[in-house]
Amino acid sequence: MFQHSFIFSPGSWRGEGKILLNMVEEELVFNTNWSVQNKDFSGKVPCAQEIQIQGLSENMRNELSFYNFQNTTFSVDMENQNVGRIAGTGVYDDKMIAWEFRNNEMHFEGYEIYHLQPDGSYHMKGEYVTSDQFRTLIEAHIWPQPVEATSEPEEEDE
Repeated sequence: MFQHSFIFSPGSWRGEGKILLNMVEEELVFNTNWSVQNKDFSGKVPCAQEIQIQGLSENMRNELSFYNFQNTTFSVDMENQNVGRIAGTGVYDDKMIAWEFRNNEMHFEGYEIYHLQPDGSYHMKGEYVTSDQFRTLIEAHIWPQPVEATSEPEEEDE
């Protein structure tokens, strides 16, 4: 089975897309940066996602942890200023990674689906709904950032 790079391997990802809020008539353009770390001692993969919406001065930050990886499923926790901490479940196969959150007490639910592209990037779609019926639709494209080359002095043959 193909091993996904996104969330399964440490690295940096960059993306851009659009957000549509049901309370606003216009599409909002955004940029995102993901930092995926190595698994920690407990087997969790910590990730940080920064989102910069054009026209807004403040970035949004999501802290995610992916863990309990099985053949086609995993668990995910997300924490941010708006929602607090919420737990979810995920699934994956050769071509797709997806997760969803559902919290009846908080009246919050949503999902994100990442479809693998032939070049190793992902096309993403997502939707989130809150108790006040705010609906957020997201569509984006993310791609891996090149690994920074370390500048080690080369040995010269004499």
